[in-house]
Amino acid sequence: MNTQSSQPLWSELLTDLSSPDLIWQCGVILLCILIGWALSRLTLPAFTEHGASLISKSETAGYLMRALSTLLTTICIALAIPLLERWQHTSLLRLALPLFVSFLVIRIVFFLLRRVFAHSGKVGKTLLTFEKIFAAIIWVGVALHITDLLPELMAYLESAKIPLGRHHPSLLDIVQAIVSATLTLIVALWGASSVEQRLMRMDSVHPSLRAVFARVARATLILVAVLVSLSLVGLDLTVLSVFGGALGVGIGLGLQRLVSNYVSGFVILLERSFSIGDLVVIDKFTGRIKDINTRYTVLINSEGVESVIPNEILIAGAVQNLSHTDLNIRLTTSFTVTHKVNLDVLLPQLEKVVATLDTVLPSPAPEAMLAMIAENGLVIDVSFSIAAKDKNNKSLIMSNANRAIWRQLGESGVALANSVSESVAPV
Repeated sequence: MNTQSSQPLWSELLTDLSSPDLIWQCGVILLCILIGWALSRLTLPAFTEHGASLISKSETAGYLMRALSTLLTTICIALAIPLLERWQHTSLLRLALPLFVSFLVIRIVFFLLRRVFAHSGKVGKTLLTFEKIFAAIIWVGVALHITDLLPELMAYLESAKIPLGRHHPSLLDIVQAIVSATLTLIVALWGASSVEQRLMRMDSVHPSLRAVFARVARATLILVAVLVSLSLVGLDLTVLSVFGGALGVGIGLGLQRLVSNYVSGFVILLERSFSIGDLVVIDKFTGRIKDINTRYTVLINSEGVESVIPNEILIAGAVQNLSHTDLNIRLTTSFTVTHKVNLDVLLPQLEKVVATLDTVLPSPAPEAMLAMIAENGLVIDVSFSIAAKDKNNKSLIMSNANRAIWRQLGESGVALANSVSESVAPV
């Protein structure tokens, strides 16, 4: 029996309070809740596996379980209403349906907002306030729907006209425009955040390229969201051609430096001349690159002080990338042997014995050369390179090299004509 009438839902519910149909409806609601909970438990692994890149593991257990349970419960109630109203009243079920729909909308919007504006997990006061306002608006809308006052409010908003030049949009059109623009932007920002997280986990792609793709995706999604929201409102997108021309003139005249910085940022990221973590010297600033944005680059020095450098300076000025500089240290030991030494045999032997040391770098290879012909003998220099990380052990490394050279001289029967001296020079 179809008992649906034009009375408000709350009025029908008051009429059914003394009817046994109310008990059956309560049982159906509880059954729908149990079915939604059970189905959400069964389908949760599939969502976790295929949506791992969009939803973190910590959020999956809480958010997905509640959202899926609410969604499936809502679907069960919506299917139960047309089946049961053939035999009994369904006022309680039709009252519960908008309540569960409001729960679902609030949870989805809260999740999207926190994914976009609370990456670190900390929710600010502004976001909490907006969430409370949004929840209050949803609950007011549900209350108006239950009391059957929503059609009257919609009619009033439709009749109230606001003169804006030659157009006279209604309050309903303005509200719809605000809602559509807000929702599309939130969805676009959430999609951009999800794409960025997936790109940042692609270790096979250079970090600079990942940053470029993430920023291009964000800008593209925001542009699409704006165009879609304007279309939903009913605005003709052809009027944007005039705005685009005016914007081009403004960029050409007043935003040259700003556009130059943005273009320079994309050039830096695409050229990959340096990347995040490199130690650089830019003008009077020295530090490691903490972040490369589309407009500026952030440097942090050894004292933890951050400097914001416009990207135009990095393109137009000279930049020293110390991370790509050979910081190996070159050591040289000198000694004097008698004039009777056969240099053609001795010099290769000295290079070979120094190259066998563990701390000596194979490239550039050690070199032994005749530095000077003195009255008392021949001055020989033996040079070799060590890594920058071993700079604090230069004395020990030099001692090991001198000992190896001394043993080789003894085995070759070469006599020294003077004492040993040493010098150190960076490569």
